[in-house]
Amino acid sequence: MGVPNAVVQVLESHGNRLKVADGSVLCDIWLRKSVPTQTAKKESEGLLYPEFSESTLIGVILFPKTATDFRGQPIAAGTYSLRYELMPDDGNHLGVAPDRDFLLLVPAALDSDPGALFKFDELVQMSRKASGTNHPGPLSLAQASGSATSLTKSAEDHWIFSSMLKLDSGKDLPFALVVKGTAAQ
Repeated sequence: MGVPNAVVQVLESHGNRLKVADGSVLCDIWLRKSVPTQTAKKESEGLLYPEFSESTLIGVILFPKTATDFRGQPIAAGTYSLRYELMPDDGNHLGVAPDRDFLLLVPAALDSDPGALFKFDELVQMSRKASGTNHPGPLSLAQASGSATSLTKSAEDHWIFSSMLKLDSGKDLPFALVVKGTAAQ
């Protein structure tokens, strides 16, 4: 899988194989056993997951074949870390997505410390290696609607993985991630 051992140690031992309607494998996802949390941010209004510090490792994803990120950029088959980040609130990204919460793809071999927290520019630079462009490789987080692990297709043609994340506080948090689908252009 190409994931550094320190990262493997913090992941759940069994992942989630996600298959689309025709039965083909979209991706495999391993979530973190216990996701570190913070006291909710002061500017957390409108955030889906204010419990997470920016750049927190949430899990790992394996694409068995070329996929696309939420921008529609091609992402090569391979294994990637999933790190939490907020879309900049700077006017340049207005209307790009319904929410600011994203997971940025980082080539797994380049992300060896699960406890590391990166500055925004550092994480974007790492994620550019996943997209191969001047932009990071984002996957959009979504509003979680239930607690059962599932893969559903939305009206916007987004495939959404839903599950429960175990937090370091001992609580479970409903979680949803767009694993296939792009932003409306």
